[in-house]
Amino acid sequence: MENATYAGITRQNGLMSEMRTIANNIANASTTGFKAEEVMFSEHVKRLGGDNASLSMATANVRHTVQVQGGLSQTGGTFDLAIEGDGFFLVETPGGQRLTRSGAFTPNGDGDLVTMDGYPVLDAGGAPVFVPQGAGPIGISPDGTMSAGGQPIGQIGLVVPNNPAQMIRESGTLFDARDGFDIAPNGRMMQGFLEDSNVNPITQIGRMIEVQRAYELGQTFAEKEDERIRSVIKAIGR
Repeated sequence: MENATYAGITRQNGLMSEMRTIANNIANASTTGFKAEEVMFSEHVKRLGGDNASLSMATANVRHTVQVQGGLSQTGGTFDLAIEGDGFFLVETPGGQRLTRSGAFTPNGDGDLVTMDGYPVLDAGGAPVFVPQGAGPIGISPDGTMSAGGQPIGQIGLVVPNNPAQMIRESGTLFDARDGFDIAPNGRMMQGFLEDSNVNPITQIGRMIEVQRAYELGQTFAEKEDERIRSVIKAIGR
């Protein structure tokens, strides 16, 4: 009798995990450079032996990041950058180098280009990008080359992970490329633009309703199974 209960519990846990993921997607529908997540279910089947049927359980312990390009919004900001095509910006965090598609940058007091969280933006070689003060208008070309008053002063790094499937999301828009990264061959930067979140709120809300109904159905099954077990125990105890 426990098998049905255990299978139901694993299903409910998976649906709850998916609900949390959907809620997080919706909460970040307006976050610059955010990439939506999906929960992937896997099925585990075990042969019970004898005349018993096999037991199947589903788990939802894998998350997949949707790398579809988000829309581009024009801001006109000098240090607002969007990536068109493949690639990520490279930034330095306390935990090491991380990748991001969020290009809302600004120079700090020392002249280093940093993210909204204060993490230095790096060039392809891993060095911080420096913005000289008073050197003239800043221009950034599609390949990331930055110029001041018409003179090149550096290049913002644009990289791609060696194994996108193994990237680990550490926060809303930061990813850890565990298998390393290389220079992006095809991506291009657009100055004065920001990439929107690729979350479709309507689709996410629709999926949330489906998951909620599935969870309620599972809850009903668990309650009926509990009633059945109690009835059997009472019948045996008579």
